[in-house]
Amino acid sequence: MRRIRLDAGTPLFRAHNPLWSFQPLSGAGAARAGGRFNRVGTPALYLSFEEATCAAEYRQDNDLTEPYLLVAYLARLPELVDLRQLDDDGWDPLWNDWGCDWRQLFVDGTEPPSWALGDIILDAGELGLIFPSLANPGGLNVVLFTDRLQPEWLEPHDPNGLLPRDQSSWPHR
Repeated sequence: MRRIRLDAGTPLFRAHNPLWSFQPLSGAGAARAGGRFNRVGTPALYLSFEEATCAAEYRQDNDLTEPYLLVAYLARLPELVDLRQLDDDGWDPLWNDWGCDWRQLFVDGTEPPSWALGDIILDAGELGLIFPSLANPGGLNVVLFTDRLQPEWLEPHDPNGLLPRDQSSWPHR
């Protein structure tokens, strides 16, 4: 597997449900519902390199009436596994199934192969993975396993302190 570093100041983006935007580093939402590379119960933070990719990824799970709060992050991340290098030697053939319809497999009661891939990354002690967007062809995403994040590696870019501090900023349903 090939790895890549993200230099200090690399911008990443995430579309947050406004109700939970006061916890921009938690990964708790992915832990509740699971994600492409994380099982239910495993906290993970999914981010995108481009704003358009971020919005497209959010819209996969939310209709056009659901608002989101776009948060920019500044990253300086040590080595991440780089799925763009999948054609290189050293990858388990299971990696070819990374783009499975994990949501439908989960609904059907089948374990998504991409969860096993996330387990491989976790078992190898990796921080996360860069992978192509299926929602926005040409876009790139990052998944980070939040229990491995160091505070200096990723921070929301909020120079004016506008991010909410708690849920009281947003109406409850």
